[in-house]
Amino acid sequence: MSDTTFLVPDDGPFYDDLEPGMDLSPQPPVTIDSGLAAWYQSIVGEVFPLCLDHRLSTQTTGRPMPLASPGLVVNLAVGQSTVATRRAIANLFYRNMRIARPVHVGETLHTRVRIEAMADAKPREDRPNRGKVLLGIQTTADDDVVLDCQRCALLPMRGSDLPGHSGDTGRAPEGIDIDDYVDLVPGSWDGSGLASVREWAIDEERIDITRDVVDQATGLARLTHNRAIVHRDAEASAYGERLVYGGHVQALAQASLTRLDPAMGTVVAWHTCNHLAPAFEGDLLAFSHRLIAERVVDSGFVVRAFETVGVAHRAARQSSDLPEVAEVLRWVPVVVGRGG
Repeated sequence: MSDTTFLVPDDGPFYDDLEPGMDLSPQPPVTIDSGLAAWYQSIVGEVFPLCLDHRLSTQTTGRPMPLASPGLVVNLAVGQSTVATRRAIANLFYRNMRIARPVHVGETLHTRVRIEAMADAKPREDRPNRGKVLLGIQTTADDDVVLDCQRCALLPMRGSDLPGHSGDTGRAPEGIDIDDYVDLVPGSWDGSGLASVREWAIDEERIDITRDVVDQATGLARLTHNRAIVHRDAEASAYGERLVYGGHVQALAQASLTRLDPAMGTVVAWHTCNHLAPAFEGDLLAFSHRLIAERVVDSGFVVRAFETVGVAHRAARQSSDLPEVAEVLRWVPVVVGRGG
């Protein structure tokens, strides 16, 4: 990140306010305290032993404060990055999200956002012009870089004439090499107190029988300092009702994965995260998880990658063209646990 920053306009930014290479003025840092962690847990209901059992967390990590949920860390970082996406039409994907080290309660997160690439969307007569913006996001915790990723968002225009950007905003990668994530296993952890992760065959898909309702959506948006207007104002949405923050769907997906493998130690990366369709307050979400890669490391930990699919079940909504059953999420998390 550079030493100069772009001061985001009070009514923006719009697509044509931005230029590749800009660093955006950041949101204030956020300290993760026990109250914030408890509020997040009340919304998503994870079964993460190192976040719930303080004695086990101290034994495993060697630090006196409990582990902060990696979902909370990511969602705070993404919320802080919405200095770029307050007027977002849609979030297209995340990729290459790496959590360089675990974050604990008591640490302070600070996120910087850089415009890495921009590409005009193809004009259409039935809608205003818009464009894709690839964001580079870097988060520090007490001055250590703890998270780095790219995020691609679709933004509206302030004016009518497209600026002519044709940068490579890329797309989410398809394959995964699990060896790329072995270096994220915490080298100082003592896994002797952790239960072994459950046996799971490669390509085996398991369905979580506990479907979960999306509620407290505006609460999570506020908690994570998410500024996107469509998550708060129904009149700003093309659907006539507030859109649920995509991180809310992902957070419930992560909670689902912890139910199927409650011995899981932590999440160290998102290889990809694609939001395929909008979600709304009151949607009933069903999740399935397929193990796609696994690697046992010398320290006795096992690194696993899953493909998680989220499907929304909903009654007929104000927008009649929305299906009552829709796939809303495809997410590939990389997790670490104690090997058998």
